[in-house]
Amino acid sequence: MLDGKLAIVTGAGRGIGRALALRLAEEGATVAVWARTAAEVETTAKVIRASGGRAHAYLVDVADPGAVRAGLHCTESELGPVAVLINNAGIQGAIGPLWENDPDSWWATVKTNLGGMFHCCRMVLPGMVERQQGKIINLSGGGATSPRPNFSAYATSKAAIVRLTETLAEEVKPYNIQVNAVAPGAINTRMLEEILAVGENRVGMAEMAAASYRAQQGGDSLAHVLELVTFLASDASGALTGKLISAVHDPWHEWAGKADELNASPLYTLRRLDPHTIKPLLGAITES
Repeated sequence: MLDGKLAIVTGAGRGIGRALALRLAEEGATVAVWARTAAEVETTAKVIRASGGRAHAYLVDVADPGAVRAGLHCTESELGPVAVLINNAGIQGAIGPLWENDPDSWWATVKTNLGGMFHCCRMVLPGMVERQQGKIINLSGGGATSPRPNFSAYATSKAAIVRLTETLAEEVKPYNIQVNAVAPGAINTRMLEEILAVGENRVGMAEMAAASYRAQQGGDSLAHVLELVTFLASDASGALTGKLISAVHDPWHEWAGKADELNASPLYTLRRLDPHTIKPLLGAITES
């Protein structure tokens, strides 16, 4: 499905990023594994190569524009032009009431999650524009569509990622480049361990109860995320762009060949619910 394509996966040293890198390689892509921990990126690349895939490891801190520039130069010099960019790198950062958050920790979350996406998109896009094709997939997360108390830095950065996704999608639409965001669901990662470690006093009763349940019963299936990202990275998604798609809850399995219809709809985007927004939806329902 992705034969001959080069994909960059940021934050690919562990967790969702590593799983995405493995899946894209299984689908035939050459994967540039980006992360800021050398041992982790090397491990991911070795696992891919051991299974017969093609992968190269690069030490890149996406919050540092100089590191992103150098990483992209090395990646394209060694592997060729980037066809797919997966912005997965992210941190949870400051936890607790906003007035108790350390400012440096709060801003570091935004710089990594949102700033990292910005730097990577900004530097990859000129080549995609020149080639008149490309796929960019940004990982959203908890707090993007509803309040998430005691996680203001994380929620703010993830909501901003979605709006930047929508805005960028419109900017690059004339160049046959598609930009979408993925809500992965409640996947058990190291972030879950961080929540359990800080305790109920910092995260709140509801968040702790949900985290404890996930730790005992397991989170949402990672398989949905892998399948959705593969769909968006491939030609199967067509011109579908500017959407926030839930890997767990949205019927994206049915969307092949429906890009034009979906692109014309305010569904699967960040919108305020009001008569102006709802009117085209009501019209579509009436016509059907």
